[in-house]
Amino acid sequence: MIDNNISAMCKPAPGEAGKTGDWRDMRPVIDHTKCTPYVKNKPACFLCWLYCPEGVIRDTIPVEIDLDYCKGCGICAEECPMGAIAMVAEGKQDG
Repeated sequence: MIDNNISAMCKPAPGEAGKTGDWRDMRPVIDHTKCTPYVKNKPACFLCWLYCPEGVIRDTIPVEIDLDYCKGCGICAEECPMGAIAMVAEGKQDG
């Protein structure tokens, strides 16, 4: 069967804007005990992955964030319906 619809798909690739360096003020920290894919142990939710403008979140179990490329925008934390992602100041301990 041939699909005659013209469409384009791409996968987010980390690093479009380069590595973050030392200028990021905030970074995301995941509480996996609240994260839906981790709690249910199956692919579910992944809204953080979907909305990350830098494509640095992996849709794996557990969810992983590549902090080398994360810009600290906080969109992942805002979109997480379970409140599993907190933005913490750089240099502070997790959570």
